Amino acid sequence: MRSWASDFKQFLLRGNVVDLAVGIVVGVAFAALVQAAVKDLLTPLIAAIFGSPDFSQLTFTVNGSVFRYGDFLNAVITFVTVALVVFFFVVKPVNALISLSHRRETPEPNTRKCPECRSEIPIDARRCAFCTVEVMV
Repeated sequence: MRSWASDFKQFLLRGNVVDLAVGIVVGVAFAALVQAAVKDLLTPLIAAIFGSPDFSQLTFTVNGSVFRYGDFLNAVITFVTVALVVFFFVVKPVNALISLSHRRETPEPNTRKCPECRSEIPIDARRCAFCTVEVMV
């Protein structure tokens, strides 16, 4: 009888769990990289065009409550940037590779034409099921 510890160890070492953990770690590092690029490069560029030095400082106040919509704008820009990078550098290439591999795959025929009646018969048939003529294998 196996213990729960060995079952848990087998679960953790299963490929899907390890792949998921690696994906999460790489995703967090990638998100931090994109967030820094947006904060340090893209936002100042946009601010230079539109005249505001820092989006995170954009706020408005209603009845003493401060709404920091500049932080929200930074988050939206970060999200759109991450989505664009993932789309153009992950989704598009993977879709191209998948379509290329599907084009290269030619399924092996499993039927052939009967030489007498031209019906579809199994490729390893010795006799046609429709006209009963003998066919060579």
